[in-house]
Amino acid sequence: MGNKNNIKEERTPTRRGRGCLIWLGGILAGLLVLLLAGAIYESLAEAADAQAYPPPGQMVDVGGYRLHLNCTGSGSPTVVIDTGWGDASAGWGWVQPEVAKTTRICTYDRAGMGWSEASPQPRMAREFAKELHTLLANAHEAGPYVLVGHSLGGYTVLVYAHDYPAEVAGLVLIDAQKLPTEDVATPQPAPKPGGTSLPSLIARIGVVRLLTGLQNLPPEDKQAYKASSVTPRWVQTALDEGRGMAEGGAQARAVTTLGALPLIVLSRGKDQDADWAASQAGFLRLSTDSQQLFADQSGHAIQIEQPEAAVAAIVKMVEQLRK
Repeated sequence: MGNKNNIKEERTPTRRGRGCLIWLGGILAGLLVLLLAGAIYESLAEAADAQAYPPPGQMVDVGGYRLHLNCTGSGSPTVVIDTGWGDASAGWGWVQPEVAKTTRICTYDRAGMGWSEASPQPRMAREFAKELHTLLANAHEAGPYVLVGHSLGGYTVLVYAHDYPAEVAGLVLIDAQKLPTEDVATPQPAPKPGGTSLPSLIARIGVVRLLTGLQNLPPEDKQAYKASSVTPRWVQTALDEGRGMAEGGAQARAVTTLGALPLIVLSRGKDQDADWAASQAGFLRLSTDSQQLFADQSGHAIQIEQPEAAVAAIVKMVEQLRK
């Protein structure tokens, strides 16, 4: 009797263990099926988007990869817009058509964003400026340009004006990212882009696509913007741009003067603390010909929340240069 009881006691936990393994195996199999289904869904959705929303501009080779450049309107000087962190040309759907009534205007997508192909180079201000310089030259867009930088794009246009001064007629900073202070330690070099991060993996199985809403843009731009902004490539590039922001900020901070280059600083009117206000005013000291305007009804995304303010600032610079 004693031996039979011992055998029974030994078999019971074994059966329970097998049951747990079967249960866990079922959960794992279910998760794998969901992941596979999500990956297939994302792949099919990206293929459909590529057919439905082709690039409105031209794809220009800049040295082994192509960037998207969309130029409309006519006249000079040509306006060139560099977008904020994680943004793309379609996000300027309210602004570009209005400015195009006055002069030629070009929006573009930084490498890895929007319709542009990814770059092997670190995502930081000097590399952005170099790529933009090559893009405009290879597309045969004549300068000098009015460079417009929103948020992170402010770093790009400051470095561009420093590195290629003969190509720049004026700058418009639209709620530009504040510069790091001088007491900040020397940043680590921006890493090479690419790799696979958790956010990009989440995008690869369609979760970002399911959770992302539509921007307040013209109808023809809404879906196109979303189609690009939910892809794994976009998500990974946005992370890479974030990792390069510190070094890019240091590069922009090293631009201590623009001389008499005309400069307009357009700042948001909402949600602006004292530190941000001081940084916006600080940009005025870069040029002896500078002025500050405000988008009173807007937060940081002025090009979407109060696009008429962005249009007015850009057109004001164009008209100033034509006098």
